Amino acid sequence: MKLFEPAALGALRLSNRIVMAPLTRTRAGADGVPNDLLVEHYAQRATLGMIITEGTWPVQEGRSYPGQPGIETDEQIAGWRRVADAVHERGGTIVMQLMHGGRVSHPDIAQTPRIVGPSAVAAPGQTHLADGSKADMPVPHALTTDEVAEAVRGFAQAARNAIAAGIDGVEVHGANGYLVHEFMSSRSNTRTDQYGGSAENRARFAIEVTTAVAEAVGADRTGIRLSPEHGIQGVVEDDADDVRAVYTAVAEGLAPLGLAFIDVLHAEPAGDLVQHIRRTAGAPFVVNSGFSAMTTRDEAIMVVDEDVADAIAVGRPAIANPDLAERWEQDAELNEPRPELFYGQSAEGYTDYPTLAEARASVA
Repeated sequence: MKLFEPAALGALRLSNRIVMAPLTRTRAGADGVPNDLLVEHYAQRATLGMIITEGTWPVQEGRSYPGQPGIETDEQIAGWRRVADAVHERGGTIVMQLMHGGRVSHPDIAQTPRIVGPSAVAAPGQTHLADGSKADMPVPHALTTDEVAEAVRGFAQAARNAIAAGIDGVEVHGANGYLVHEFMSSRSNTRTDQYGGSAENRARFAIEVTTAVAEAVGADRTGIRLSPEHGIQGVVEDDADDVRAVYTAVAEGLAPLGLAFIDVLHAEPAGDLVQHIRRTAGAPFVVNSGFSAMTTRDEAIMVVDEDVADAIAVGRPAIANPDLAERWEQDAELNEPRPELFYGQSAEGYTDYPTLAEARASVA
């Protein structure tokens, strides 16, 4: 079965085609420095073909959640170096997801005077602050044209920092309602300059960010995550023709770069839109269908064996099973995830899931 065979995504070498999806876990503390918990968590999962880290902020202004790690300061770089070294010692490959949260934040979380977005349009709902209280999502500062260019440079520098930390590659977070995705939707982007209006203009920021990152660290170590038709955090794409136009423009802009991979989150990875993006971008392809239900072993095998994608990204199964690749290859029993512990500050629900050997020994 191809799922368990090695693969190459650009310069990235995978021992199998099971990718750990980027998963927010909020364990990095107030300073955003990866700690012993993060080192252990990622090292435990090094036998997956490739790890994509949780969304990591490139600049302080882009921090979305308390406990989210960054890659801006010397201390954060040093913390990630410990993570990278631990993963590499176990033979793994690790890629960092660079996530600027944009308007999905709050000054009390980012610890900055403002948050930013493509336009002065607030995300819906509320967010949780570090003290446990809730606050309405604030209206963001609309980035000026010069500030858009500054944000692009911030992504590129963060990518350099990740490589300096020993991370193997980077993934631009262009999905799930955060800054890059916010530019793509006419709901969150009401600009009238070169970054707003037409589908091509709304695709521009994603292309510029990814191009700058590829130039900074090499296209063969650069990927991007996209989530077309995923209406989340107010980034709604409710016109099918417009969605296709925007993602066609994004894919056409990415095609000349020679990226390591494109990672698409969509409920129908074999569907026309997702496969159109794949054909148009022409890069190695990773898909993640995990919405309401967990990705199963049978689905993962089908996706890769039937060439829906080159690899499959999985979330909850990788949370609950640090040795997921081994369990799936043996068709062995799985640990059940504990969603109530996905977010927190302790080892519980983070590093305490047993391996297959440990689980069997406990009942022997």
